[in-house]
Amino acid sequence: MSLVRTRPGLVATIMPTAITRWTRIMGWLLVITNIGIVGTGGLVRLTGSGMGCETWPYCTEGSLTPTPEMGIHGLIEFGNRTLTGVLVIVALLAFLSVIRLRATRRELPVLSFLVGLGIIVQAVVGGITVWLHLHPSIVGLHYLISAALVGLASAFLVRVYATPGPRARIVPRAYAITTHVTTLAVTVTVVVGILLTGAGPHAGDDAAARNGLDPIFWQHVHSWPAYITLVLTLVLVSGAIRLPRTTGLQRWTGLLLGIELLQIAVGLWQARTGLPIALVNIHMVLAVALVAAMVAVVMSLKAPLSSVAPATEREVAHTEAS
Repeated sequence: MSLVRTRPGLVATIMPTAITRWTRIMGWLLVITNIGIVGTGGLVRLTGSGMGCETWPYCTEGSLTPTPEMGIHGLIEFGNRTLTGVLVIVALLAFLSVIRLRATRRELPVLSFLVGLGIIVQAVVGGITVWLHLHPSIVGLHYLISAALVGLASAFLVRVYATPGPRARIVPRAYAITTHVTTLAVTVTVVVGILLTGAGPHAGDDAAARNGLDPIFWQHVHSWPAYITLVLTLVLVSGAIRLPRTTGLQRWTGLLLGIELLQIAVGLWQARTGLPIALVNIHMVLAVALVAAMVAVVMSLKAPLSSVAPATEREVAHTEAS
């Protein structure tokens, strides 16, 4: 018998039959790239490069790539479009890294497939955005889809690290309800923020329409669900302290609180300094990072039945299959 160990083939590495280091890497890349493209998309809008490429899928009527006459705005817009291809590749590799687990971990191929499908839909919506000359409603939808993709990618990453099998709630019912109410508050905060952005000065192009809302008034409206989210998160953090550390809720609620505090600080700073593009872009990225953290908190409310203590089982009202 040969003592020489052969390295696994490329197919076995890319399409493993169990969760491997490669699978985890792809999970992290799926989250990072979907958050990252929000930053580059924000750069397109904040530098007035939204119409840097005047049509879609081509950059100009006669060229797939930007021409020298289009200047820096064409390069910025085309660069963001190119990154969509990177996202598609990452989503495909993430899907392949779990496709052979579909019999035992069905949620992983489904989540990665939905991310890939969403990226394609997002590209089409981006094209419609250009065709409609950056209409604020379509631009808002474009951002909302990005937030949803970050949420799906985060769910994929959490489940990559999770133990498979039927799951049960491991927190008191009141804590679970508070978590879901917090999720609603986060959603409202993001949506109102999108409406506020559609009323503000950063349209992506000087000729782009605005939604006509009063930006001063909507700044206050935006702050209301944000502060409600903060109060609810403080409740979650205080409750998580009394739960076993194995739930992971202390870590994830702490991250959620940290992002919110930073987001509030950046929001107040940008509002008082005339909305500088660097701060607005950071605010946009933090918003989807907030979504990612909220997803992690929600998905930590349950654990595999095998790890649920008897005392906790008695508190659980129902059990759901994984």
